[in-house]
Amino acid sequence: MKMNAAPSTSASRSAFKGQLGTYLGLTVVLVGMVALFDSLSEYFLTRETFISIANEIPALAVMAVGMTFVLIIAGIDLSVGSVLALSAAVTAAAILEWKLSVPVAAALGLATGLVCGTVTGAVSVAWRLPSFIVSLGMLEAVRGGAYLVTDSRTQYVGDAISGLAAPWIGGISAAFVLAVVLVVVGQLVLTRTVFGRHVVGIGTNEEAMRLAGIDPRLIRIIVFAVTGLLAGLAGLTRGPDAVGTARSGRPECGRGIELQVIAAVVIGGTSLMGGRGSVVNTFFGVLIIAVLEAGLAQVGASEPSKRIITGAVIVVAVIIDTLRQRRADRRLA
Repeated sequence: MKMNAAPSTSASRSAFKGQLGTYLGLTVVLVGMVALFDSLSEYFLTRETFISIANEIPALAVMAVGMTFVLIIAGIDLSVGSVLALSAAVTAAAILEWKLSVPVAAALGLATGLVCGTVTGAVSVAWRLPSFIVSLGMLEAVRGGAYLVTDSRTQYVGDAISGLAAPWIGGISAAFVLAVVLVVVGQLVLTRTVFGRHVVGIGTNEEAMRLAGIDPRLIRIIVFAVTGLLAGLAGLTRGPDAVGTARSGRPECGRGIELQVIAAVVIGGTSLMGGRGSVVNTFFGVLIIAVLEAGLAQVGASEPSKRIITGAVIVVAVIIDTLRQRRADRRLA
């Protein structure tokens, strides 16, 4: 027993040190960015700026929680932006056209996201197709559904569903608090539950999990289903494209946000090859993207410049992840 305990303890300590190093690295990057933009703009390091950043990120953070699990199982979901749009459209149509109460309309929006995610996962598993291809098809199909539901028009719901987006404590919205709670819950599920260990195991070695008597197919479907549900929730929370903030369901909302979601997860250190990731680190990635966008906006960077810089940050994050993975592989060898 003692002989087995030593390697296990050593591996745990090594994993803890690696995780701590990632936390510190992301913190240094975040603090460095804040210091840089503070030196470039006298208005950046203010309470108003940080409240604005906090209230703009809930939708991105909520979707990034689900995407972390998807990437850990070595999958990807490109449809989350379109699922957000369809869920928001269904919620708005349920209030305006179907005359349903707000709770029922919100439940329909969440159910829409859940169904979309389940379909993506089920099709990918049943036909053994790459989730990249399946979710790419869903991206287009679901976006078309959003246009059909709204009749290609913006559906204005006013303040009917703005509760989560409204300022709450010190100007911070309830949506931000909800996003933080989901980050904590997601991290606990990933690190403290059997389901979380199975998710990591599938991303590390799916065949080994199958030989151990665990069916990866159901877990994959659940991961995609929850990601769809969270995309539906994002459409009700707070963010430029959320019903709670925009007070409307727009068929074109959420376009391109899937790239920001994936970028946040990758910047947070989750491996694109699967098997490794952290929801807390993903939240750091969300904050880095939000600070970068806010800072570039305050220093007057043009839209093309912002896209170039943001893209460069994503590429650098992927390169760092690749180098880290190669170093880890060499240590194991």
